[in-house]
Amino acid sequence: MGFVLGGSVSKLVTSFVNDIINPIIGIGLGKVGQLNSLVIPLGPARIMIGNFISVLIDFLIIAGTVYFIFKQLKLDRLDKKKD
Repeated sequence: MGFVLGGSVSKLVTSFVNDIINPIIGIGLGKVGQLNSLVIPLGPARIMIGNFISVLIDFLIIAGTVYFIFKQLKLDRLDKKKD
């Protein structure tokens, strides 16, 4: 059950980042319409900095959500012994 819910939340956050956050950041950067298309050419290689930033934002949203859920449910205190 947890894996199914986690997968659904992951898809939801990925869609939120790709469809809402990335275009806003892309507009803020000027010429870039989508953040995923931000590339730094380095000789024959292309550094996909926009894709990395997108995945980083995705990770931070999911990590923050999990952190606050654990804190709210006080699951961080399960392994502590009562004095």
